[in-house]
Amino acid sequence: MDVFLVPVAPDRYELYCEEHEEPPAAGDPPPGGFFKRLKHRVTEQLAEAERQRRRGPAADEAPRTFLARLHARTMRWVAEWIAEQRLLWQLRGRADACLIYPDDVSEAHARQLLRRSLQRDWARHRFWMIVDSFGLVGSVLLILLPGPNVIGYYFLARTVGHYLSLRGARQGLTAVDWAVDPSPALATLRSIVADPPDARAERVTAIAHTLRLEHFASFFQRSATP
Repeated sequence: MDVFLVPVAPDRYELYCEEHEEPPAAGDPPPGGFFKRLKHRVTEQLAEAERQRRRGPAADEAPRTFLARLHARTMRWVAEWIAEQRLLWQLRGRADACLIYPDDVSEAHARQLLRRSLQRDWARHRFWMIVDSFGLVGSVLLILLPGPNVIGYYFLARTVGHYLSLRGARQGLTAVDWAVDPSPALATLRSIVADPPDARAERVTAIAHTLRLEHFASFFQRSATP
């Protein structure tokens, strides 16, 4: 698993990866236990949202009812949220990974930045998992109303997602054996962070091609701060 330490400002970095989690196999029976079945159901829904994001909307699949449009919009939001959490989710259960960092910083500093980022993510996801758990409990009352409990599904997805991210951050901090690999291409990004997005777009695309990362250009353009 390759994790990229990306300079997105003169003094700020973001972690990035493009690993994809294997979705649950179709037809697999759900595991035993209430919470395991709940996690299995949410994981299936998140995997479906990810497949839709990668496939893109089809012209003949435009939702026609209000509930269908609401569901489609929710799935788009979930897909974008998945993209933001992919790194931490992928770290769960990993024994080793490779940190690719700009070659104009030292290895020791790169490791420090990695650890600092994972510690920040662990604290943030623990906080929001607790907050969304209260929202999930409160939304149970809405099952008395007709129609799908959209708010309940929202808090359920967020609670499970924060739990998975929490596990991934802890795994990265305590169990993953990190190899390191300096990258001249990542260091090149530092010189164009201050440029307007339109002015740097071509160079960012070329760097993404060098790194063999399909979605990196859009991530950098969205994250980098002039």
